[in-house]
Amino acid sequence: MDQVQLPKNVNRIQKDELFTFSCHPEVNCFTDCCRQLELALTPFDVLRLKQETKLDSSTFLERYVIQEQEAEDAFPRFYLTMVDDGQASCVFVAKTGCTVYPGRPGACRAYPMGRAAIRQGDNSMREFFVLLKESHCHGFQEKEEQTAGRYSEGQGLEAYNSFNDKVAILLQHEKIRRGMQLTEKQTQYFVLALYDLDNFRTQLNEGKLPNQEEYVNRKNLCTDDEELLLFGIEWLHGVLFNQ
Repeated sequence: MDQVQLPKNVNRIQKDELFTFSCHPEVNCFTDCCRQLELALTPFDVLRLKQETKLDSSTFLERYVIQEQEAEDAFPRFYLTMVDDGQASCVFVAKTGCTVYPGRPGACRAYPMGRAAIRQGDNSMREFFVLLKESHCHGFQEKEEQTAGRYSEGQGLEAYNSFNDKVAILLQHEKIRRGMQLTEKQTQYFVLALYDLDNFRTQLNEGKLPNQEEYVNRKNLCTDDEELLLFGIEWLHGVLFNQ
């Protein structure tokens, strides 16, 4: 990312660098950032949203998620559906704000900040932070001082970043960097283990999946979605990369 040319309205910041920003209903651009956007969803985003909406994962995916994959992509991408209201509004935004606020996606929590994580040789993640200053956003005129670290903590991003980094180790695997493409079955396993957790649990319970011996010994996976997602990430390393 050190060599990446950033857009003019995006500035690299250090984790402890001060900036002023606050978002609340009294800011006159409130919810403008919930429109005209393309919101990519991570596996942990979907986990939290399906819990917040009290839907099973398959229903949530069918109702609220668009899955896309370009020919050159190793993995499919997932996006939240938008309302066809002329503003491409988030399906969960109302006049009073976000209707799924406790389970809102990580990108919504982080805005107007962005974080990128690059896998190192020892599987540690090197992180970078940027600020996105869009013309419609008046939150920067607020007086509350922030840093990337402080803002991340206040927005509850620790768990999101932790899970996203573990998934990034899969996405940035050396075999993928060398051009590996998934088979149709491997792609199905990727979607199942990371995004369709309830169906993943069912298939594990029914003994329908390969390399699932460890599942039998971890009873908490039957009820704990976060533990199941961690298991799914581990399981995919074996299914995709024989690790």
